[in-house]
Amino acid sequence: MPPASARRSQPLLSVTGLRVQRGNATLLHDISWRVEKGQHWVILGANGCGKTSLLKTLTGYLSATSGDIELLGARYGEADWRDLRFHIGIVTSAFHPSIPPAEPALETVISGKYAQLDLWAPTTKADEKAARKLLETAGASHLADREWIFLSQGERQRILIARALMAKPRLLILDEPCAGLDPVAREHFLGFMERLAQQKNAPTFVLVTHHVEEITPAFTHALILRAGRVVDDGPITSTLTNENLSTAFGEPVKIAKDHGIWRLLFSQAARHAPKI
Repeated sequence: MPPASARRSQPLLSVTGLRVQRGNATLLHDISWRVEKGQHWVILGANGCGKTSLLKTLTGYLSATSGDIELLGARYGEADWRDLRFHIGIVTSAFHPSIPPAEPALETVISGKYAQLDLWAPTTKADEKAARKLLETAGASHLADREWIFLSQGERQRILIARALMAKPRLLILDEPCAGLDPVAREHFLGFMERLAQQKNAPTFVLVTHHVEEITPAFTHALILRAGRVVDDGPITSTLTNENLSTAFGEPVKIAKDHGIWRLLFSQAARHAPKI
């Protein structure tokens, strides 16, 4: 067994030289990235920059062509990634179609403990108690008996975060959690996310987004991607620069903070550009 000091310094996630190729298309080019305990990361970039491919590779749904991945002390190819998923919370709209329309929110939350969608495993009173407590944390206690089909987009995202926390994960991945939310719902959700990230013993957050406005103060580091390559990674104070973001989005932009909220500023010409 390694000494205690080595165990403490072991990263939650270490990616080295990761390359993903399908046919003639290279989805990820030699990605290297390291996430330490106590950090909260943003993966930022334009549509098609490789964010989704990276997430799928990290969670075992997309095989790497080359490179090394170590997640929670286990090396890809040497450990059963299905077992690791019990220690990773994932919030993504990709789950929505797999949740039965008539499933009550309480059951959806409990399903996170068993890494199931469409809960079929036998549950316990302790499961129900834990799920109700997480619904309270998410500000959604009143939704416990409401069926999935009758939940708004914002309510669904809160339920999915409670679901992700049910397994007490060490890593919580939020895949564009504000997609589809109206401006008010988005602000409420971001406030909830910020409070959760600031809690003692909170899991490490990885937020995937292309909106800098969603980067709340709890986030400490950023991984910026363009066309499957790393533009920059490290502390937010050094990575969120005009140069990096202009490269990432393929357009001259400036980054600014307005009342604590990050904003991207564009030139007037950007509104008249033909590119979509």
